[in-house]
Amino acid sequence: MKISYNKLWKRLIDGGMKRVELKEKAGISSASLAKLGKNEPVNLEVLYKICNVLNCNIGDIVEFVK
Repeated sequence: MKISYNKLWKRLIDGGMKRVELKEKAGISSASLAKLGKNEPVNLEVLYKICNVLNCNIGDIVEFVK
């Protein structure tokens, strides 16, 4: 199965937030943001920080696709 962060990007668009703004507010690295952009696995702590900023659960920003 593959990881998809499409839900995250849709949430950002709907909220009017840019990726760089998310990076700064969540305190995540550029490398982590790049991995998210490529649908690559990231540390659970990164997802936790993003969920804190967006006030959501991990299932709201990540999904597994076959």
